[in-house]
Amino acid sequence: MATHTIVLLPGDGIGPEITDAVQRILKAAGAEIKWLTHQAGLGALAEGKEVLPQSTVEAIREHKIALKGPCTTPVGKGFSSVNVQLRKSLELYAAVRPVKNIPGVKTRFENVDLIILRENTEGLYSGIENIVTPGVVMSMKVATEKACTRVSRYAFRFATRRQRKKITVFHKANIMKLTDGMFTRCAQTIHDEEYPNIEYEEAIIDAGCMRVVQDPTQFDILLLENLYGDVVSDLAAALVGGLGVVPGANFGDNCAIFEAVHGSAPDIAGKGVANPLALLNSAMMMLDYLGEEDASMISIAANVRNAFGEALLAGKKTRDLGGELGTKEFADAVIERLSKS
Repeated sequence: MATHTIVLLPGDGIGPEITDAVQRILKAAGAEIKWLTHQAGLGALAEGKEVLPQSTVEAIREHKIALKGPCTTPVGKGFSSVNVQLRKSLELYAAVRPVKNIPGVKTRFENVDLIILRENTEGLYSGIENIVTPGVVMSMKVATEKACTRVSRYAFRFATRRQRKKITVFHKANIMKLTDGMFTRCAQTIHDEEYPNIEYEEAIIDAGCMRVVQDPTQFDILLLENLYGDVVSDLAAALVGGLGVVPGANFGDNCAIFEAVHGSAPDIAGKGVANPLALLNSAMMMLDYLGEEDASMISIAANVRNAFGEALLAGKKTRDLGGELGTKEFADAVIERLSKS
């Protein structure tokens, strides 16, 4: 088994607590990882650095992989979003969030198995805003054929590798005929010319969201532009237990960041009650990614998934899932089951 060097961004608020729990579990599972810790968000500001230090970006660029806790960007103080900066500077153009039922976490929906795939660099999140005149402001939605084609090709390639059968594009091209129209046109072209074997459909996003909460099993992969993907991925997370359990990752051609998709929850920071499962699931995505070149990572990920599944089925849950365990205690419950496997 090779030793993998991974950049760790502990994050803010509950970030250090949940990253510590995940590191302990990965070590107990036998993953050979050398962690390089770098700061972003409030932690970086506390050290007198920028909200996203260039040294952090360069470390990820060099080692090509990172695990990231939730980072806080101060609101309304002129700071650019840490997440947006990371995605743009590292060209992490595809955000992938699997949404799947977890053993022991009962919700009103069963057999949910969705993948939300979001374009990560354009749209309204481009951050191009102007004051037109006092009292009137404008935010510009940006779409380029390059980015729309790039994420569409990634989605169909992803579907092929994972043996998924259908991609549905959510859009509002009936109103935003140029921007969303370009997005759907590029997706349709990639389907027709390169991946006709994958089923393809389009849905206007408001009606599509209604269909998701009516019956999420009718969808497989949802492909969305930036803002829609942000909203729908949180909506979909509620189908399987919320943001405390779903993983997320950002992929580019040269590197990847695996992250907790929830916030830093400063109201419970330091209390030891945060659920580390979302970041743990993201770490499992990371092991799967490493497994493309190191097969041992695949078996380690499977062992960890089995261990936390057994823990949840045994009622070993954090408070957000109706249990009584704290962050450390949940990690201990997973580690205990790993030791018996």
